Amino acid sequence: MEVKPLRLREVVRLRIRARHYSLRTEKAYVFWIRRFVRFHGNRHPRELGAPEVESFLTHLAVDAKVSSSTQNQALAAILFLYRDVLEASLPWLGSVVRAKPSQHMPVVLSRAEVGRVLAHLTGAPWLVVSLLYGSGMRLQECLQLRIKDVDLSRGEIHVRDGKGAKDRVTVLPSTLGHALAEHLARVKRQFEADRAAGRPGVTMPHALARKYPLASTSWGW
Repeated sequence: MEVKPLRLREVVRLRIRARHYSLRTEKAYVFWIRRFVRFHGNRHPRELGAPEVESFLTHLAVDAKVSSSTQNQALAAILFLYRDVLEASLPWLGSVVRAKPSQHMPVVLSRAEVGRVLAHLTGAPWLVVSLLYGSGMRLQECLQLRIKDVDLSRGEIHVRDGKGAKDRVTVLPSTLGHALAEHLARVKRQFEADRAAGRPGVTMPHALARKYPLASTSWGW
């Protein structure tokens, strides 16, 4: 049986996952690499070099008028493509027109303003926003929480594989203990109904699905 060669996008995904980058990073890198290839008429990146990279990044700053952080993200994706996927080096990109860093002051809500925002929310959205405000978690960290990482008795939340692929412990606000316990009780009923119906379990990170084949249908995960 003939084995088909992997497409470039598939190779990029495999290399990213081998380095345990986050799913958001994977999506962002794939997006920018595809946009870079399409910008140059769908030519293979091996046929392109520093001038083509410079023209693409300059286009983002001059024509697309992206922010400095967006241009830097695109540059990081392209460098990953050449360094870690194609194993090719790029000379110093000295002719790139860089996007100007933002000079805007950050918007910080007062406690009263946060209270007014929360007053317009109910249910799970209210709980998520309250956890973000009270614990300092990032949005994806909150949405990807597992039952086993929430310690109601100690008032702690264990954040796994956060930014920079690091774990940390943050505080669970005592004012949210009761609401979170009620939410978990509702989730537990849905969990038990899914198990009774034989539905598949949750997605497991990295290779844990092979190491612990029953974990995806366990309550802790």
